[in-house]
Amino acid sequence: MPRTDPVLLFLASALLTLAMACGDSEPIPPESATASPPSAPPSKESVLRARARAVLGELPDQAPAAGGTASAALVALGRVLYHDPRLSQDGDISCATCHGLSEYGVDGLPTSRGHRGQVGSRNAPTVYNAALHASQFWDGRSPDVEDQAKGPILNPVEMAMTDGDAVMARVDAIPGYAELFRAAFPGEQTAATYDNLGTAIGAFERQLLTPGPLDAWLRGDDEALTGPQREGLATFLDVGCATCHGGPAVGGTLYMKLGLVRPYEDDDPGRQAVTGLESDRQVFKVPSLRNVAETGPWFHDGSVTELDDAIARMGAHQLGLDLTPTQLASIAAFLEALTGPLPDAWVAAPAQPG
Repeated sequence: MPRTDPVLLFLASALLTLAMACGDSEPIPPESATASPPSAPPSKESVLRARARAVLGELPDQAPAAGGTASAALVALGRVLYHDPRLSQDGDISCATCHGLSEYGVDGLPTSRGHRGQVGSRNAPTVYNAALHASQFWDGRSPDVEDQAKGPILNPVEMAMTDGDAVMARVDAIPGYAELFRAAFPGEQTAATYDNLGTAIGAFERQLLTPGPLDAWLRGDDEALTGPQREGLATFLDVGCATCHGGPAVGGTLYMKLGLVRPYEDDDPGRQAVTGLESDRQVFKVPSLRNVAETGPWFHDGSVTELDDAIARMGAHQLGLDLTPTQLASIAAFLEALTGPLPDAWVAAPAQPG
């Protein structure tokens, strides 16, 4: 038998080891094969949606309450009280008189008519989506809808009841209310109180939200807004309207001087009447723009009767801009997308207790 050369054996073994190592490894692809394909740039619509979401947020199913979720009994009581004219001095005015739920929460008047035909000094704002606001009334004198609900009942120009005790004496004289208050406030020895009346009406008003086409579009439905409405949203953001009109209610979250850039001629002291501060003169709560196309006339005194005029005035006085006719029409188109269907479950007046 021929003798094997040790050098040849060593080389053969080394080659076998190398071959086995290569067989256990994945081949290294060329650099061009591992590089990720370039991503497509975001679409114009996705960029606009991201901008709008950042400014407006998301409309909740109902306005959150400090005390947690309201019971069905509490909301039912509030709904009855909201529609009951017997809470007024002459038994002819209810919350719904000035804030008609079938009329987008307003009465369509520059300023409302109250007790025995008296006329108020400010426009009645819509009750829809109002519970999302940081405060209530044009001057922000009430912190929430529960407190706000008690104000007009005692206002001598509005419902004209003398005080809370007189209101509850009227309520106590209606037998059906006793059971409704006990169900709404279980465990309370004295359920029928004026504070509880306000709590109940506020609980009802927190149900009154009106999601519209904008909300569907923000959730990803590309067809929910028309082309002009999307262009209007872009204009709304570009010119600076969202500086004040932000958040889910598209407003209602801050106070602003009326005539911030260009003076606005007006005798209403605004929030100064609440705080006593000269710096708060002609400062008002920024109104919500939800359903704004349906809630004219506009402004705190109801003096503006055309939506285009309201937009133009806000551009001039608040932004210092002379908006073009194209911009005005564009923003108006977007504002139409803030109109939501009225909640049928709440609009109709319920039967009143006897």
